[in-house]
Amino acid sequence: MSTALRIAHGAFGRVALLDMDASLVRHAHPHCHVLLKVEGGDTHFIVGDRIVPLTDTMAVFVDGWRPHAYIHDPTRPRTLILALYIEPHWLQIFRSSWAASGAPGFFAQPCGEISPRIRMLAHDLAVVMMAHPDSRGDQEKLLSDLMIAVIERFTEWRRMSSIRAIGGARLDWRIRRIAESIRADVSREVDISRLAGEAGLSRSHFFRLFESSIGVPPRVFYNVVRLEHAVQAVVTGDSRLADVGARLGFEVPAHFTRFFRNHTGVSPSEFRSVSRLAS
Repeated sequence: MSTALRIAHGAFGRVALLDMDASLVRHAHPHCHVLLKVEGGDTHFIVGDRIVPLTDTMAVFVDGWRPHAYIHDPTRPRTLILALYIEPHWLQIFRSSWAASGAPGFFAQPCGEISPRIRMLAHDLAVVMMAHPDSRGDQEKLLSDLMIAVIERFTEWRRMSSIRAIGGARLDWRIRRIAESIRADVSREVDISRLAGEAGLSRSHFFRLFESSIGVPPRVFYNVVRLEHAVQAVVTGDSRLADVGARLGFEVPAHFTRFFRNHTGVSPSEFRSVSRLAS
């Protein structure tokens, strides 16, 4: 079973130090998502339709809303992974065009060979998170330096303004309205036929248009929204986890726990307790 060693959260999004030995289902994030190996066995992720390596020298990069999965090989050693889920509006502080970090096409490739500086910054961030989980200032400074180094090496950031414009223009107004309705009521199960009817489209046309507009199918989008609600409630709220699950449409607490673990690698109770080490 995978273990969360440390979880930091703030205006930047969140950073998780994960000792992984279990797979994650195909999912997505609304963040700029970067995965770096800290130690342990080499492994790989599936980003879109590509299998990409995560090693001492190769990192994985996932655009916002890009479907990806982690397939653990039980014959290989566990892998300690530094997983960054970075808010585009936080990156915008450094360069206005980096608001495009949540759009498709932000990263030139889903993996790349890291520089010695990136590897050193990732290692230092993991060390500080372990030794001083409440040192928010030190962690955010290292995270800032790390993300700047990653973006400057692996993106064509000078073109980000045009990418942002393309990303904003591709969202069909009918799909935008359905996406907003899903966000407004995360307890309601996704019914493709009902949503297609609300959009005035056939079921097949709705499904194709939703995926081409958002980047993920309707159910994956629904699960992303539910997961982000769950993470926020688990980290910052004091509600019983069973109540959190019920608000998100999980009638059985065990189903909420399984959903959360399949998407994050750890249970909601572990996620809560570890994230509060940084409080």
